[in-house]
Amino acid sequence: MALETPIVIGVGDIKNRSNKIEDAKEPAQLMYEAILAAIQDAQCPNASKLQSSVDSIDVVRTWTWPYPDLPGLLAEKLNVKPKHRYYSEHGGNQPAKLFDEAARRIARGEATMAVVTGGEALASLSACAAAKKLPPPNWTPPSETVDSVFTPTGRSLGDNLGATHDIGAPIHVYPLYENGLRAHRGQSLKENHEESVRLYARFSEVAEGNVYAWNSGKRDDGKSIGTVTKKNRMICFPYPLLMNAFNTVNLASACILTSVSHARSLSIPESKWIYPLGGAGTKDSDDFWNRPNFHSSPSISHSIDAALRVSGTTKSEIDLYDFYSCFPIVPKLAAHHLGLSPSDGEKLTLLGGLTSFGGAGNNYSMHALTEMTRQLRDGKGGKGLVLANGGVLSYQHVVVLSKTPRRDGVYPEENPLPKEIVDVASPELVVGEKAVGEAVVETYTAEFNRDGSPLRGYIIGRLKCNGKRFLANHGDEATLRQMASGAGEIVGKSGWVRQDSERKGRGLFTFDKVARI
Repeated sequence: MALETPIVIGVGDIKNRSNKIEDAKEPAQLMYEAILAAIQDAQCPNASKLQSSVDSIDVVRTWTWPYPDLPGLLAEKLNVKPKHRYYSEHGGNQPAKLFDEAARRIARGEATMAVVTGGEALASLSACAAAKKLPPPNWTPPSETVDSVFTPTGRSLGDNLGATHDIGAPIHVYPLYENGLRAHRGQSLKENHEESVRLYARFSEVAEGNVYAWNSGKRDDGKSIGTVTKKNRMICFPYPLLMNAFNTVNLASACILTSVSHARSLSIPESKWIYPLGGAGTKDSDDFWNRPNFHSSPSISHSIDAALRVSGTTKSEIDLYDFYSCFPIVPKLAAHHLGLSPSDGEKLTLLGGLTSFGGAGNNYSMHALTEMTRQLRDGKGGKGLVLANGGVLSYQHVVVLSKTPRRDGVYPEENPLPKEIVDVASPELVVGEKAVGEAVVETYTAEFNRDGSPLRGYIIGRLKCNGKRFLANHGDEATLRQMASGAGEIVGKSGWVRQDSERKGRGLFTFDKVARI
C-alpha cells in the first residue's frame, strides 16, 4: 500500500548555446547544472539540506557520451550517496517512465528525495569533432573510444528483414505511418502536407517564445517549413528536413520529487508543489513490419487511456498537453485518439517539438515535464498530460500531472500495462519465394539523396491472393520516380512483387505490369 503522496518540488533546464570549443560542457556537467537549478527552483530555506537528502538518482541515457557510471558521477558531484541509482536504456519514453517510477518509490516510502535528469551536448561534440578535438578537452574519460558524433540514422539496422531492405531508421519508419494515416483518413497529399505545415509552424511559434528552446527567439514560418529547397531538402517522403527532429543541441533538464511530508519538513512553499497523478506505458512490436496497421499506434492509445484511468482523470479535464514530436505523425496520432485537431499545434505542445525546441536525444520529454510543472504552477491549467515516445513509434509512456492531489491520495502502485501489447492481431508476414505475385501497397516512403534525387523506395504491401504482408524496395526507376514524385496517392495502388536474384530475401516491387515475376 502506498504510504506517501509524491510531488514535484523543483525543475531545472539548462541550455549551452555556444559552439566554441572552450565552452564545450559535457552532458554530465549540463545535468549537474540542471539539478542545481531544480534545487534552487524549490525555494527551500535550507537548499543544502534538500540536496543532502537526495537518495535516488535516475538518469536518461545520453547519446552524446559513453560514461562508465553517469548516475555515480552525478552523485559524486552532488556529494550524496543515493541508495537508488539507475541509468536507463535508450528511448524517448524514458523521461516519463523514470519520472513515474520515481513517484512510485516516493509513494512507497522507498525514496525520500528523487532526482530524475538527462541531457545532451551533441552540438559541442560536433564542434569538437569538426575541430579534430576528440575527446573534447576536460570531458570525463569515456567507457569506449569516441571517434565520431552519434546520429540515429547511423545506427546499425541489425540482421533482420528490415535491414535486408535497408529500412529501420526513424527517418524511414515514421513516414510509413504518415502516409498510412493520410490514406486511411482519405486526405489528399496536398491536404496532408498543409496540415503538417500548419502543425509545425505553430510548434515553431511556441518554441520561439520558450527561453529554454534551442531556437528561442527564432521562428520558421509555414512557407519555409513546407517548401522543399536545398536547405530544406526532402529526407523521406513526405517529410522535408524541417519536419525532422534536430538533435544537434546542448540541453539538459531535471525534476526533483519528494513526498508532501518531507516537503513540509523542509518548509518548501506549497506554491511549488505539483502532483503526479499516475502514469502508464507499453510498447508495440520492435519489428515495425509486425504491427497491426500503419494508421494507428496501439501503444499510444493504450498508454494514454491507461494513464488517464489510473490517474482518475478524464480527457475533458486535461488542460495542457505535450506530445513528443520527432515527426508530425506522433502528435497527429495522439490528437486523433483524443479527439483533438491535429492542426491546432499550440494545444499539442508546450515546448515546440523536436525540430524547433530541439531534439535533446532521449531526454526531450523531461523538458516537457519541467515546462508542464511551471505552467501548472502559473495557473495555465489544472491538469496536464505528457506523452513520451521512443524508438520507431515503438515505446510510449504517459504521465498526468495536476495542481491538486489525487482524490484518493494513493499513487498507483504499478504500471497497469504489460511490457508489450500482444492482444492486437497483425497480418501474417511472407518472405522469400512466398512473397511474389500481384500486390497492393499498404504504405510506403521514398528516401532522397542530399542532392534531392530519389535514392530508394520502401514498400509495405499485401499480396492480392491471400492478403499477407511483405516488405520490398522499388524494383525499377519508374516505380521509384512515381513513389518520390508526390503527384498522387501510392497507398492502395496495385503492382507486382518479385524476389531479388542478387540479394537473398529482398523483395522488389514495381507498378509496371510487364515486370517478370
